[in-house]
Amino acid sequence: MKPLPTARASRRAFLQRAGQLSLAGVAAPWALNLAAMAEAAAQTAPDYKALVCVFLYGANDHGNTLPPYDAASHASYLATRGSLATARASLAATALTPGVALPGGRQMALAPELAPLKSLFDAGSMGVLLNVGTLIQPTTLAQYNARSVPLPPKLFSHNDQQSVWQSSLPEGATSGWGGRVGDLFQAGNGKSTFTCVNVSGNAVFMSGREAVQYQVSSSGSVALRGIQSPLFGSQACSDALRALTTASRPHLMQAEHTRVMARAIDANASLSTALAGVPALATPFDAANPLATQLQLVARMIAARSALGAKRQVFFVSLGGFDLHDFLVAQHPGLLAHVGGAIRSFYDATVELGVAQQVTTFTGSDFGRTLTSNGDGSDHGWGSHHFLVGGAVQGQRFYGQLPAIAVNGTDDVGQGRLLPTMAVDQLAATLARWMGVSDTDLPLVVPNIGNYTLRDLGLFKA
Repeated sequence: MKPLPTARASRRAFLQRAGQLSLAGVAAPWALNLAAMAEAAAQTAPDYKALVCVFLYGANDHGNTLPPYDAASHASYLATRGSLATARASLAATALTPGVALPGGRQMALAPELAPLKSLFDAGSMGVLLNVGTLIQPTTLAQYNARSVPLPPKLFSHNDQQSVWQSSLPEGATSGWGGRVGDLFQAGNGKSTFTCVNVSGNAVFMSGREAVQYQVSSSGSVALRGIQSPLFGSQACSDALRALTTASRPHLMQAEHTRVMARAIDANASLSTALAGVPALATPFDAANPLATQLQLVARMIAARSALGAKRQVFFVSLGGFDLHDFLVAQHPGLLAHVGGAIRSFYDATVELGVAQQVTTFTGSDFGRTLTSNGDGSDHGWGSHHFLVGGAVQGQRFYGQLPAIAVNGTDDVGQGRLLPTMAVDQLAATLARWMGVSDTDLPLVVPNIGNYTLRDLGLFKA
């Protein structure tokens, strides 16, 4: 699908204005943010599309998420991981047969706990992204060792790499690439509040330069107590509280607080009404699975998209607990069971709603983990494997380069940490283009995309 046309000023105008604002000195970051807000391209969309980011906080262990299955590779994996390795016999039911075979006769399998996703891969609705990670530009092992190219700041640090993964910028970034996609489309939504929706708290991924992430719980919108129900049992008190919190104010900060409060009250009313107006989903979601309940709310909001006036939406859900330096064998399978069950239920719900072709779900994490064992778990790594699910995905395929399973090998920067061969920026650009972002406006979403020749990974059906 060709990117949708830009309705306002292009990247060139933005860059020109940014250059002028560079004279602002210490005020430049604020000024640049204002420039980006002014130049966010309003784009029109005749259809509906949504991106759903499933973020696995703590750094998912990719070695046991997508273990090798062919005999030679599994033997290398077993020798490298030791007691952490998944037995080859237990992988037979989840061994993957791609439409395009991996080189050298190599085979991969899903972790047994991800069995619900295998039929999606087999049916062509899921693809596997190999060795994805944060980069500033394509980087070879020699360049890494020589430090001859710029590298992401503070590699192997949770907070810093979460920020770079979600925003392409160091910790302290005020916008993420999900939110910057929202910047370009929120003017085309009937209610811009519902462009970027976070069901798991707060994440820089969902903040745009103009778009504001709307935070909800798995149950729906978070109401302002005292306005949603009578304050002290008195409707008059509730009315007075509403008037107090939404009255116009002369001071800039007071006026902004009033605007935010009014927005929250109105959004709560709109979302509550919209969700009440859609039928209950027939697709089951596990109420004991926190990731499933988040995705169930996303599915309900997608079902209410017409009432919410939504044409383009970005959603964020998450699951924590993946920083398994210890107890990996005991705890990781349960986390993967949550991931597999939740994503499968969500995909089935999009089929039920008739929007499977219009919704793309993808996983992300701080970074990967070491191929080697520390005795009871794995340590902080870099590159990792991830999944892409949706009816528009060119599935039953592996994308990218499958790394060697070898410590101090061709893909190892030390201790079994993989040097990424696919950049998060390339993934972000590909997803943005699928949403309809023009090539001209890609740098507004992915600032470093000019460093890459390959800006579309070919993840979607023509």
